[in-house]
Amino acid sequence: MVKVILTDIEGTTSSITFVKDVLFPYARAKLPEYVAAHGNEPAVRKLLDEASEIAGGGLDDSSIVEQMQRWIDEDRKVTPLKSLQGLIWEAGYLNGDFTGHMYQDATEHLKQWYAEGLKLYVYSSGSVYAQKLLYGYSDHGDLTPLFSGYFDTHVGGKKESASYDKIAKQIGIPTNEILFLSDIAEELDAAKQAGMQTCQLVRDVNVVVSADHPQAKDFSEIKAG
Repeated sequence: MVKVILTDIEGTTSSITFVKDVLFPYARAKLPEYVAAHGNEPAVRKLLDEASEIAGGGLDDSSIVEQMQRWIDEDRKVTPLKSLQGLIWEAGYLNGDFTGHMYQDATEHLKQWYAEGLKLYVYSSGSVYAQKLLYGYSDHGDLTPLFSGYFDTHVGGKKESASYDKIAKQIGIPTNEILFLSDIAEELDAAKQAGMQTCQLVRDVNVVVSADHPQAKDFSEIKAG
């Protein structure tokens, strides 16, 4: 029996193009001025130092910015970059430069599942802060009250089964009572290996479809009972 729904964001509740065509370019363009303005703040300094260490160490801020921009271009899941992007996106949401894209069917069914007593969680490669911003400033208003918690790459990579074990332990519920939603077959494989139930969203015609998982074109086709 499903008691918890754990959902991905890109290609699942939200459009991949919103992240690729709006959020990533915005962060890339704003990185130099943001680091110049906030680089001495302790939280930002920590992220910059972590990024420098991952890149091999010894980088000045200008070189760190260039490295981070390359990581954005390569769609690298680098944790300090994801955290810094979240800080930059906050300004964009607050300024009204964009709102967080949400599929109508996802919004409707998340609200329905919440009303039915299911616990909802998010697991995305984007930072927890970025996740809260997207749902907090969504096209359909503030959706953050629907969620009991958020997870990012601090628990591990999304294609590693150990990450899903950690999530289940933090939630405090057996993996077989959790339904994980994603469009990425390798992520679903890892969740299934950990014992979770799975469903693959196949909204995007370019998605690699896996026969190993139930599939749904949108949230109305997901069996959450």
